[in-house]
Amino acid sequence: MNPNQSSASPLRSVSLNINGRSVHIEAEDNTPLVYILRDALGLKGTRLGCGQSQCGACHVMLDGVSVPSCDTPLWAAENKALITIEGLGQPDALHALQQAFIDEQAAQCGYCVSGILVSAAALLAKCPQPSEAQVREALDAHLCRCGAHNRMVRAVLKAAAGVQA
Repeated sequence: MNPNQSSASPLRSVSLNINGRSVHIEAEDNTPLVYILRDALGLKGTRLGCGQSQCGACHVMLDGVSVPSCDTPLWAAENKALITIEGLGQPDALHALQQAFIDEQAAQCGYCVSGILVSAAALLAKCPQPSEAQVREALDAHLCRCGAHNRMVRAVLKAAAGVQA
């Protein structure tokens, strides 16, 4: 049992659409998505950082909006499209953002990168040709202690240019 679960709440069966795949989970309604993704489904790309919606490491897309999975309860994802880092691309078919991050050497330790990539993908889906200011605003909630933030911004802009090419 994770620290955010209460033993008093009953379990319930919930249907989720994760990375285009339908899954059924039995858990407490208020279980944070990060625990469902990592512990129940084995999707380890979503990282648990602060657990208080402050660092951005755990961001996923819920109906196209980047949200912190540490602070989003299971019930909030029911009947919505949920995309994790594993749903962005495949090793043999990278998402444009993943390739741009490689090209720009935008990931250093990698801990924050999955949340940043998901937030950047949400931005590009909403605004295919963002300005640098829009990219910085979209990534503002993400903490990167490695100092790679400027390279990440360049990578997002590069991916946006590639999407339009």
